[in-house]
Amino acid sequence: MAIRTKLFRLSALMIAGTALLCAPGCVFAAAVGGAAESFRRTGSSTIPAEYTEIAGRSFAVVVQADRLIQSEEPGIVRRLTRQINDRIALNAGASHGIPSDALLAVLYNTPQWPAMPPGEVAAMLGVERLVWIELTEYRLHEPGNEYVYDGAAVGSVLVYAADSPLPDDPVFDRGIAVRFPDSSGFIATDLPAAAVTTELSSRFINRVAWLFYEHEESNVIPY
Repeated sequence: MAIRTKLFRLSALMIAGTALLCAPGCVFAAAVGGAAESFRRTGSSTIPAEYTEIAGRSFAVVVQADRLIQSEEPGIVRRLTRQINDRIALNAGASHGIPSDALLAVLYNTPQWPAMPPGEVAAMLGVERLVWIELTEYRLHEPGNEYVYDGAAVGSVLVYAADSPLPDDPVFDRGIAVRFPDSSGFIATDLPAAAVTTELSSRFINRVAWLFYEHEESNVIPY
């Protein structure tokens, strides 16, 4: 019995000693892991531009959407055109771009521009790079459910080089898809439609404009 008691005490001491030896390292590892997770959740990262050939060149942004999108969301084409054009002009290092008011006036007075070859549109606008955005989907609600929000904005971003031998062939092509809200079940009593379309279009604008200049993104950005 005495021998068993001594063995039990010895085992307990060895376990306690091991725990004491491990404790500083374990605490340090936990602290480092916690700090890393905190940085991941609260920090940001620098993201390079995907297309850099606007720098030093003239450019213009055009946005094309079908009549159904424009009838359901009046003003969405104008909003996207203006804000993306302004953001790229401010951040991408272009030599010059068309001021958004003048750009919108030219497009408004040339309603046939979506049917024109991109090279002709670029020549009409007098630019070296044409950023052509095809908005293929823009909705605020679940399909077939006008009460529950399930916003989605989907499109393609193409760049045409007017000074290339093939001005009608894109030199850059990326798909963009964003959503809002980030979770399901929201209805009009939770959020007004204006807030949903404002955030949804803002996310789409960010994702398009960020293609053209280095920027900071939150490490946990939801879109």
